[in-house]
Amino acid sequence: MSDPNGLIQPGNPAPGFTLPSTPDGRRIGPEQFRGRPVVLAFYPADWSPVCGDQMSLYQAAAPVFDQYQAMVLGISVDSIWSHRAFAESRGIAFPLLADFEPKGEVSRRYGAYSSRGESARALVVIDQAGTVAWSYLSAPDVNPGADGIFDALDNLTNERKVMAG
Repeated sequence: MSDPNGLIQPGNPAPGFTLPSTPDGRRIGPEQFRGRPVVLAFYPADWSPVCGDQMSLYQAAAPVFDQYQAMVLGISVDSIWSHRAFAESRGIAFPLLADFEPKGEVSRRYGAYSSRGESARALVVIDQAGTVAWSYLSAPDVNPGADGIFDALDNLTNERKVMAG
């Protein structure tokens, strides 16, 4: 199911979940987007410089994600109120999900929880059927960028073309 570092590996079913995304109680999870790729971007903390740059990069890349019909979901153990302020300050429009209570439960299920008590900096691409297509664990202080995600989405697109054949 996971590598020695614990991160969920490709070929495994993506664990289902919903997490709070707004103060009014709206909950979001990958199952709501079945039929299209979902990118889970686990990150340590809303207000850290690397996390801010990473989430801003994904917002700037929104037109590319749209070309793949991919849904991006940011996940950390911060509260919905922190997410709301962070998203507003950075102009982030994609959902930031609060893995807040019980703390880190979803991050743990994906093997993306650090010993520091926060989400690890990890990326998971889920295919249209709900299977993990790609995963990557980054060092906490390194922005993993988007190239690996786009490569994984390219591979999914190419696989669909071959299957449609």
